[in-house]
Amino acid sequence: MNIQDYDTGISSEVFTVKSNIRLIDIFNLILEKKANAVLDLFSDLVKKEIINKESSIVIVGTYFTGITIAKYLSYNDYNDITIVDIYPHLERFIGSKLGNPLIEKGDEKGNDILESFRNIRFSSDLDLIKNADVVIDTTGLGGLNESQSEAIYTKVFIIEDPIAEDNDPLLNVKNNIYNRASLVNSYNKYVLKTKGLDTKTSGTMTLAIDVLRQSMNEILAREGVLYCSSEMTFYEEIIFKEKDLDRFFRLIESPVIKVSTILPFDCDDLIKDFIDEIHSEILIRW
Repeated sequence: MNIQDYDTGISSEVFTVKSNIRLIDIFNLILEKKANAVLDLFSDLVKKEIINKESSIVIVGTYFTGITIAKYLSYNDYNDITIVDIYPHLERFIGSKLGNPLIEKGDEKGNDILESFRNIRFSSDLDLIKNADVVIDTTGLGGLNESQSEAIYTKVFIIEDPIAEDNDPLLNVKNNIYNRASLVNSYNKYVLKTKGLDTKTSGTMTLAIDVLRQSMNEILAREGVLYCSSEMTFYEEIIFKEKDLDRFFRLIESPVIKVSTILPFDCDDLIKDFIDEIHSEILIRW
């Protein structure tokens, strides 16, 4: 930590420490885990010649897993990608930083990342899910219904499980993804499962909030800490009710945690430790 990372608070004895990590960073670090699990599966399917880089891919749902999977597939040269979502304004996620692949130094495509996404199409036509080579359902609780699932004919079907740790009986009863998946006409069915923080759901927003909650609890337990805060709000309302994506994009650029303490310290490592506990995998249940 250097002197630019903190300043004095209400007196010269009290310091305000700000994380360098922003909310967009937490989102993208979590989303990378989900996208890489899907990419590994795709690589295996290509090797087995079940699909190829030209296969048609339809992803149902843009928020947030869907847009990220689309971007990672596009970045890795899959050429026929369509996102289907009933909210047309979410098309703007394609040109945003949300879900962008985390680029290694020296990656020759890193300077032109937005160009990689030009082959991602956006549509609100749910009929497109019926006959693609690959269908990925990220709609979770209250998403596609069983009738819509039954109309899907595809080589590969992937569905994201919205439940993380199976620790809420009511949510378990509400979760119908396995019933939906059983109705899909496909020989290759997979489940994307994300867990690790004992959260109720695997949603990126849920996981991000819990990363912050657990980080703040650990920060508060440190000697010399007066208090800490996170500048969070109810982002889903901004996205889906107000439909103010400019405000959403602006808010998630801020430092995610601020700490009042008499002994400055780096809180970024704490945040990263909790993100590291999250893991995604592909399950086969059929």
